[in-house]
Amino acid sequence: MLVPLAGAVALAVLLGVAAFVIFNRDHDCSGGKLALRVVATPDIQPALNKIAGNYNKALHSIDSKCVEVTVAKEAAARTANALAAGKATADFWVADSSLLMESIRSTGNGDAIPQVDGSIATSPVVLAAAKSAASKLSGTLQPSWVSMISAANVANVDGPGRKVRVLALDPQKNSAGLAALLAAAGTARAAKQDKALVGALKELSGQLASDSTALLASLTVKSGSRVPVGVTSEQAIYAHNTKKPESPVVALYPKEGTLSLDYPVTILTKDPDTLKAAADFKQDLTTESAKKILRDAGFRGTDGKAGDALSEDKGFTAETPAALDPPDGATVARMVQTWTRLNLGTRLLTLLDVSGTMALPVPGTSMTRMQAINRIATEGLALFPAGSEMGLWSFSTHLDGQGKDWKELVSVGPLSETIDGATRKEQLVRTFAQLQAKSTGDTGLNDTIKAAYTELTRTFQEDKVNTLLILTDGAGNDDPDGGVKNAELLQFLKKTYNPKRPLTILLIAFGPDAKKGRAQMEAVAKATGGEAYIAEDILQVRDFFLQGMERRLCMPNCDG
Repeated sequence: MLVPLAGAVALAVLLGVAAFVIFNRDHDCSGGKLALRVVATPDIQPALNKIAGNYNKALHSIDSKCVEVTVAKEAAARTANALAAGKATADFWVADSSLLMESIRSTGNGDAIPQVDGSIATSPVVLAAAKSAASKLSGTLQPSWVSMISAANVANVDGPGRKVRVLALDPQKNSAGLAALLAAAGTARAAKQDKALVGALKELSGQLASDSTALLASLTVKSGSRVPVGVTSEQAIYAHNTKKPESPVVALYPKEGTLSLDYPVTILTKDPDTLKAAADFKQDLTTESAKKILRDAGFRGTDGKAGDALSEDKGFTAETPAALDPPDGATVARMVQTWTRLNLGTRLLTLLDVSGTMALPVPGTSMTRMQAINRIATEGLALFPAGSEMGLWSFSTHLDGQGKDWKELVSVGPLSETIDGATRKEQLVRTFAQLQAKSTGDTGLNDTIKAAYTELTRTFQEDKVNTLLILTDGAGNDDPDGGVKNAELLQFLKKTYNPKRPLTILLIAFGPDAKKGRAQMEAVAKATGGEAYIAEDILQVRDFFLQGMERRLCMPNCDG
């Protein structure tokens, strides 16, 4: 009896010693600690911090040193800027989007950004509305990118924007904002809604939320009669509802599909030991316990599958949303440039034809040409933010004394600037409304263009898109008393235009006689890298305003 018992005790002791040796070999901290500094975007940092806590407790050992992971919170754009400047201090980086990484790589210091090493979670970018207001959207705004563009399009005065107010995130500062921009742009082009996209982007650029927290909070605050709709990540909605259950927001999934934040991992350290620690922690992020922590925080897996946190009763759709094809790096860089150029400052002088034919009626309406173009020009003001610099001249033969065919009505300056008790924008609106055609006046276009182009060239501003906008119903120049001839004007423009300081002419002509002067008007515009638009219908001028805005994206090389 004693012999087998002694053997069993001996075996147990041996097994215990072996287990102790194996445990200590795998968790040997005799060499001290090995720090792994992780930096992550604010949305995923709390979950990663929890995973890191469990990881540290498990005593993961690298060459007799126990790895100690710390997870700091930092916006991805800030980390990227630090990397580009050579000032990054982290060993392991979790950004929120590969799209952001692509946009940064297109910059001058983009080579400093290492390649990503896989993804650990996803969160689709969706539309969002307060749960209390979502039912009001039925029949007004269907969850789609095209509908959102239509609602935000400032030029669509009779569209859903009358009932819906769209809020967005700055794509230059927020990855969800960039993903939304790319998704909206891609679907708009597929639906041939490019001009509507420009109108929407101009409107949205003036009412950007600083971050998802501010955007979602604003959705639940009643302000005016329009229902606010935002664009953010699904996980941001979950986080908002967790913190503010009394003001819930629901996710609205675009029918065309969407893009997702993919939380890419980038290993930054070059130290051999720390590289081993980074690889070990990255492997730990793929364990089921780590994935559960991420799902419980409102993230989806890399396969798009959701956990219990994203249930239907909480305002979500557990089913994986349809995915749009992710854009390549060139497309991302182009759209970032598009956004930047659209939001460059504007310096624009409008020349408005007030010759006698502007008093003629517009067929099918109760308005004269002057009244119609003044209304459309006033609408066009809404495309420009308060910081834009604008001015207005009228033109017709001998308008301001004998031989002078133009008259300054509102000087060029910031729309928000106060002059004689009113802002410049208010003065422009008032002036447009009061303008009358000169019954005996001819066009006098060439003299006016030369004078205006000379003035804008003299006062050119490097940080703005400088434009001369001409609105006329004539067939080009009509000046019985002589003045600048067509060939002389073209020669002047070709000599004066400087592609390094581009001052572009956009010419919009309307009325039955406009086609007669098409060749000369196109030559005038092209001489400055601009464009001439001939409207069959005066209401087409609305579209031409947006086409003119689109040209901001390519100037000064719009024609190759």
